[in-house]
Amino acid sequence: MIHASHLSKVYKTGVLETVALSDVSFDIKKGEFVAIMGPSGSGKSTLMHILGALDRPTSGTYILDGKNVGDLSDDALADIRNQKIGFIFQAFNLLPRTSALRNVSLPLAYAGMPKIEREERARKYLELVGLKDRMHHTSAQLSGGQQQRVAIARGLAMNPAILLADEPTGNIASSQSAEIMAIFQKLNNEGHTIVMITHEPDIAEHAKRIIFVRDGALRGDEVVKKRRIAK
Repeated sequence: MIHASHLSKVYKTGVLETVALSDVSFDIKKGEFVAIMGPSGSGKSTLMHILGALDRPTSGTYILDGKNVGDLSDDALADIRNQKIGFIFQAFNLLPRTSALRNVSLPLAYAGMPKIEREERARKYLELVGLKDRMHHTSAQLSGGQQQRVAIARGLAMNPAILLADEPTGNIASSQSAEIMAIFQKLNNEGHTIVMITHEPDIAEHAKRIIFVRDGALRGDEVVKKRRIAK
């Protein structure tokens, strides 16, 4: 599903060069649940932007679902983001005075999906994340954990190749984090490929595998031996 080979990213400001990522290589197979973990400034956010086709590496190769992302035009990159990647952000990025149903269905409208189909699909995924009775509530009427559930449903709506979650528990109470991890584990058990960016070891341990990043380099890649199972 994901093949990353010798990825590097260097930012240049005048004569100053900042190495954000250096020679990072790994593969992620279809159906895996992988956490990419590292402290602030480790390079994990840069790596997330590359994996999410939001940025290109300075060097190296990134292949997503059989396509070499580095060879794509800006328009093709936008298509990859819309069709292959379901984004789940720390800040939710929901429209505050808009219903959960419309927050999930709106991206499908931009993709040209007919109204009946997109509303059916939005209802399906909102029910999947446990919001059957909240789909007509606005974002402002939902708790942080419920808003993140809406964001997960929105990320699933286009049936993407991977779900890419950036610090998905960063803006919710710790008591709600287990609920979100339980949803991710359920989705993964159903075959969804999930890549989660986090700096929290206890959150990373809900995944099946952890890739460790520090100082822009890959420092470890291991299967989680004592996995946390959320309930």
